[in-house]
Formats: sequence, structure tokens, C-alpha cells
Amino acid sequence: MKLTLAKDFDAVKAGYLDVIARTPDIGRHARWVYGLHPSDELLQAYIASGEMYAYMDGGVLAGLAAIVMHQDQDYEAISWAESLAGDQVATLHLFAVCPDYQGKGVGGNMLEAALEIAKKKEKKALRLDALKSNLPARRMYEKAGFSYRGTQVLFAGNTGWVDFMYYEKMI
Repeated sequence: MKLTLAKDFDAVKAGYLDVIARTPDIGRHARWVYGLHPSDELLQAYIASGEMYAYMDGGVLAGLAAIVMHQDQDYEAISWAESLAGDQVATLHLFAVCPDYQGKGVGGNMLEAALEIAKKKEKKALRLDALKSNLPARRMYEKAGFSYRGTQVLFAGNTGWVDFMYYEKMI
């Protein structure tokens, strides 16, 4: 399996719609509502900027993620292991394992591949966030060696006010 740049909007959208439709407890864990988060505009922006990746098992989509080569402003409030400039960090967004691949170690493999991409781009850390209610994702991040660094209560259209937990792994 390999993590490669995703350029086909229709395939990316279909992948996220499948994850939303067939992932047990998606409403509790990720609270994704297509059109709010993720949205066509968000996916198109990630694709256009070369930040959307597909994890492929031969010709079959196994997972999706946006790997951004900077950190967003809301990440600045967290007490990270090291104080790094925004452009020294990669952040992981919209991390999704397709339903037929969930529970088979694909998520951990995707995280390792994302770390390799960040390392090749000379980043010093890979950071991400997860909803506090997303216990399966949080367990996976911790198992992969990511360290919990803090929590913020933020508002998002698909979640309302909710606790976001932040993780990082130094590269």
C-alpha cells in the first residue's frame, strides 16, 4: 500500500462519503457531515494545493488524509514539546480509513507514511487534532507514538462547541 497525491476530486469525495455512510458511530467520533465538514470546497482546496493524499491498496482506496505543510492559527495556543514556527510543522487533517480497511492496521501505516512525507519536506513535527469523543482515533495516535499536548474548546459548523485534543510526533 502507498500514500500518493490525490488529484481526482470525484474519487476523493466518494471516499469521504463512503467513510461517513459506513463508519460505525461516525456521528459520535468524527461528527462529519458532508457539506459542512468536509465540503466540496475544502477537498478541492486541498487537491489544488497538492495536500490531499490517498492511501491505495493496488487500485482500491484504503484511506484519505490532507497533509498540510504548516500549522493553522488555532494550533498556536497549544503547549507543544518544542516551540516551532508554523512552517516547520506539518499538520494532518481529514484523516480517514475506508470502512473495509478499518481495524486492520491501515491507520497506523498511513500515519507512518504521513511522517515520511513531512520528513522529506524537512518538517520537525507532525501535529493533528481529534475530537475528545473520538476515542478510537486517539488510541491509534497514541499507539503510533503521538503525544497528547493539550485541549481546546472550539466551534465548528458540524460539531458546535466541542473539545479538540491535540497531538504531535517529533520527526
